[in-house]
Amino acid sequence: MENQQAGAPLTVEPAAEPEMLAQALEWLSAGGPVVAILLAMSVIAVAIVSLKLWQFWSARIGDRETARRGLALYRAGKTARAAETLRSTPNPAARVLLLAMRGRARRDLEEAKVREEVTRAGLDMLETLRGHMRPLEVIATLAPLLGLFGTVLGMISAFQQLEQAGNRIDPAILSGGIWEALLTTAVGLAVAIPTVAAVNWLERAVDRLAHDMDNLVTQVFTEDLAAPVATEQSPSPAAYRAPVAGAAE
Repeated sequence: MENQQAGAPLTVEPAAEPEMLAQALEWLSAGGPVVAILLAMSVIAVAIVSLKLWQFWSARIGDRETARRGLALYRAGKTARAAETLRSTPNPAARVLLLAMRGRARRDLEEAKVREEVTRAGLDMLETLRGHMRPLEVIATLAPLLGLFGTVLGMISAFQQLEQAGNRIDPAILSGGIWEALLTTAVGLAVAIPTVAAVNWLERAVDRLAHDMDNLVTQVFTEDLAAPVATEQSPSPAAYRAPVAGAAE
């Protein structure tokens, strides 16, 4: 093995184009406009999911303990501490619970009006959290259908090529047309599957929050039946005796 001459410059081969990028460009060219549309839909889905995750994190959707702790303090008679605890988090359930506590403290408002306003505020917050969910549902529904549509178009093109070939049928024509046609279905499923999973997770998070809102707010207007009840002392039997005539006053 020959030793490299001292001081000789090291030559570095130019970086080749990444194989994954080349493969993606090849698939995009083979899939045609259908694959391009599916890729655009995937970019939109990723952007919406990222936006929703940031929105949920900003609203502290996963913080369920703060609202429960505030309700426990309120039921224990520690109203000031309960309000301070609920103001410490932007969680929508805690905000609605604080609104219900304020309404309950106002003696000039009927309970029905307080409940109606609290319900309105809660529904408004839930509607905000459900924003941009419909485009995700549309992408999850249309992506596999577009993939299937591209497959049908690819199969039509492959059989047209076979018809034009006549007696000189080349199996490579059919196999090449089939894999290009199935490519659109694969891309459509690759877009739809994670989108469906994301939509279901986001909807479940909103449904759980709606349940927490309804459960906590209802407890502001009701009594805790599990709490021990102070029993009144039973009257003595003498209390039931009729007064005796002529008894000394």
